[in-house]
Amino acid sequence: MSTVNSNLVICDNDIMVVNEDWSKANIIKMEHPESFDAFTMQLFYTHAVRNHMIQVHSSLIEYKNSGIMFLGPSGIGKTTQAELWHQYLDALIINGDCVFVEDKGDEFIGWGTPWHGSSPYCENTSVLVKALVVLKQGQENRIRKLEGFEKVSEVSNNIIYPMWIEDGMDLCLETLDHLLTHVPVYELVNKADEDSVLMVKQVVFDEKN
Repeated sequence: MSTVNSNLVICDNDIMVVNEDWSKANIIKMEHPESFDAFTMQLFYTHAVRNHMIQVHSSLIEYKNSGIMFLGPSGIGKTTQAELWHQYLDALIINGDCVFVEDKGDEFIGWGTPWHGSSPYCENTSVLVKALVVLKQGQENRIRKLEGFEKVSEVSNNIIYPMWIEDGMDLCLETLDHLLTHVPVYELVNKADEDSVLMVKQVVFDEKN
């Protein structure tokens, strides 16, 4: 993550200058191509969080016009789980790593973005979010609904907080609190196989087949 010093944004020694309200920016030094993604994401998020959008480290799939987000740290299998849904249920993989979620009041929209980490998936589309699924690796498949402190803790660990703006944390937490009030959260311990897909499908969509 880049750091901000006054009106300078620095990422791997590359430099971007921004004005006071982040409405204008100028990249004055860029030796690493990946810095462009970091700079543009930071610019976008600065304005997005003020419009009730938060960035979640997750993959996002669309199945029957509803979205499921798979959350977890790098290497846990977010992209793999999305690919399993595509393989067995023909779900659309909207993004494999970086999803923005927009608070629309009583519903939340998951947006595809041009930023997708090491995942190749980045569709320019959106979907109504039906559930969040926190991934864990295991030797068996099991799923349970999270509540209370555990739900807040598991999801908040996968939120990217815009600490470079003064009120970024408060704005982010406000949207996150609303999200957790309206969208169910599950923990999926899984072997990354077809059964894990069918288990989530049954619980989230009440479908056995």
